[in-house]
Amino acid sequence: MDSDRPIPTPPTAVVLPRANPPVHTSLFLGPDGLRPFWALLLYLAILLCPVLLLGLASHLASPDAPQPHPTGLSQLSPLVTGTTEWLQFGFVLFATWIMSRVEDRSVFTYGLREPRGSLRTASMGLLWGFLCMSLLIGVLWMTHHLVFTGVLLRPRAAFGYGAAWGLNFLGVGFFEEFLFRGYLQFVLARCFAGLIRFLKPGAPYATAAGFWLAAILISFGFGLVHGSNPGESPVGLLCAGLAGLLFAFSLWRTGALWWAIGFHASWDWAQSFLFGVADSGTAAAGHLLDSHPAGPLLLSGGATGPEGSLFVLPVLLLVALIIAFTLRGSAGYAAQSCIAASPAIASPELHAPPA
Repeated sequence: MDSDRPIPTPPTAVVLPRANPPVHTSLFLGPDGLRPFWALLLYLAILLCPVLLLGLASHLASPDAPQPHPTGLSQLSPLVTGTTEWLQFGFVLFATWIMSRVEDRSVFTYGLREPRGSLRTASMGLLWGFLCMSLLIGVLWMTHHLVFTGVLLRPRAAFGYGAAWGLNFLGVGFFEEFLFRGYLQFVLARCFAGLIRFLKPGAPYATAAGFWLAAILISFGFGLVHGSNPGESPVGLLCAGLAGLLFAFSLWRTGALWWAIGFHASWDWAQSFLFGVADSGTAAAGHLLDSHPAGPLLLSGGATGPEGSLFVLPVLLLVALIIAFTLRGSAGYAAQSCIAASPAIASPELHAPPA
C-alpha cells in the first residue's frame, strides 16, 4: 500500500563557511576606516576656525587686555588668558570627540587614557615641573644671571593670584598638550606609519618610526609657534621644541598625557607667578617675586626669560632622564593600540562566520 511506502526526505543542505566579507577600500576609506590624510584634514577643518577666532578675540581691546609692564614686557591677565586657554581646550576636545565618533573609538584614546593612575601621574608631573624650574632659577641666581629685588604681594593677594594662575596654567597644560600631542600626534603617526608600510611592507618598526617622525614634526612646529611671542629668542625656540619632544617621550612611555600636562602647568606657574620671570617675553600680572635678568643674554635669557638661557639645556637633559627612570607604564603608546585599526573594523566578531 502507498501508505506503507516511506516518504523521501529532501537532501540535507550543506552549509559552507562564509568567507570574510571584503573590506571596502577607496580613495577615502582604507582597511582601517577613514584614511589618515583625510582624517587629518577633517580634524583641522573642525578645529582651526574656532581656535583661531578665539585667539584673535583674546587679543582685542578689553578692560583686561595685556598692559605694558614697567620692564617693557607685555603683562598678561589671569582672567583673559585662563578663560582663553580653557575655551580652546574645549574646542580641541570637541573636535577630538567628533573624530572619535568617526573612528569608533573612545575620546580618551588620544592621550587621556590611564584613568586609574592619571591623578598620581599628573601629580608627579606637577612635582617634577616645579622642581626642575626651581633648579633652573637657582642656577641663574647662583651664577648672578638673575636678581631678585623683593616680594610684591601680601599673603592674601598672593593666595588669590597664585590660585588664579594655577588654574590658568593647568588650562595651558591641557590645551597645548592635547592640541599638539593628542589626536594630531595620533593621526600623523598613522600617516607616517602607513607610508613606511607602503614603502616597505611588513616593516616591524613602522609604528615606532611613525610615532617619532610625527613627534619631531609636531614638537618643532610647537617651538615655531612660540616665535610669535614677544621677546622670543633662538634658544627659547629650541627649548620649546626640545620640551615638546620630552613630552612626546612621556606619552610614548605611558600612553597618556597626564605627566606632560602636570609638568607643563607647574613649570609655567613657577616661572611666571612664583619667581616672576619672563616667559617668552611676557610677564604675569600679580606675580609674587620681583626679579630681572643680568649679564649676557645667552646665559641670563634676557627678555625671553630662563627658557632663553643656555642653562636650560642641561635641565632638559635631566628631565629626559627623569622620564626614562620614573615613567615605566605597563602599557606604552604602541601597546595602547593608538595606531592600530579602528575597533569597529578590527574586531574579529565582525568577520566571523555566523554560528
